[in-house]
Amino acid sequence: MTVAPHGAQVEALRSFNRFYTKEIGVLGEGLLQTRYTLTQARVVFELGKRKRASASEIAAALGLDLGYLSRIVQRFRAQGLVARTKSAEDGRRAWLTLTARGRKQFKTFDRRSRDEVSALIGRLPAAHRTRLVASLRNAQSILSSEKRRPAGRIAIRPYRLGDIGWAIERHAQVYADEFGWNAEFEALVAKLFAGFANEHDRAQERCWIAELDGERAGCVFVVRNEDDPSMAQLRCLLVEPGARGFGIGRRLVDQCIAFARSVGYPKMILWTNDVLISARRIYEAAGFKLIKEEPHRSFGKDLVGQFWMLGLGGKR
Repeated sequence: MTVAPHGAQVEALRSFNRFYTKEIGVLGEGLLQTRYTLTQARVVFELGKRKRASASEIAAALGLDLGYLSRIVQRFRAQGLVARTKSAEDGRRAWLTLTARGRKQFKTFDRRSRDEVSALIGRLPAAHRTRLVASLRNAQSILSSEKRRPAGRIAIRPYRLGDIGWAIERHAQVYADEFGWNAEFEALVAKLFAGFANEHDRAQERCWIAELDGERAGCVFVVRNEDDPSMAQLRCLLVEPGARGFGIGRRLVDQCIAFARSVGYPKMILWTNDVLISARRIYEAAGFKLIKEEPHRSFGKDLVGQFWMLGLGGKR
């Protein structure tokens, strides 16, 4: 059964709505210094992003009443912004398209919107922009009722200056938000990453950062196992909440496996906790086998630690 949100949660979202609508200037008489309202501008924008569309498609995309949309379209047709043509395949259906004048207006909306958003986030430090974009993706993922998600450009690259600090901070915040883990976990992650950054064998140990549309979205690294240096150990796999669903976690794990095989490790081991269900699914899909479990009290929680192993076929 769904639990009703408490008052503070409702008020927090309402407060953000008031703040953001003021920031982007949608409360004025015209949007983006034009004579069009927000709804009218969104109709132009939807048509501008499509080659053609039916009224029902636009209404569904924007959540508009068809009668209300029809009045907007009639006004646009009278202004020479929109053309309406009957479908050659189905005479009962009509297509809406922007005219040359309408496309010019669309370009004006698009340019001014980009300029305003660029100015809004341009005053933020780079690290804050990264956090903002990740948070927005996360919010959209949580609130969206659509199952289909837009494709993103994914890149896996070696770590560089600034990535270690980001990885520590994001581990601490994400695990605190999602599992309620305390500062003990942040201290552990900081120790692991600091150890890697201060002293690692580049020929045998590597760290990678995943990017989604140019923004940091995940990380992982491979080191020698402390108890058995002949084995590789996968550590600190993380995917930003707003970047999940694109296969980033699997690509990071695949990168680790490919690297470990290429340098001759015979096996790879990892340690995780049973509550990290999504990560465990990635490990299982990659061929890891659960070899040991042990309960422990860590990070302010009662947990069950798990050791997973993967044979790589190498010789040492």
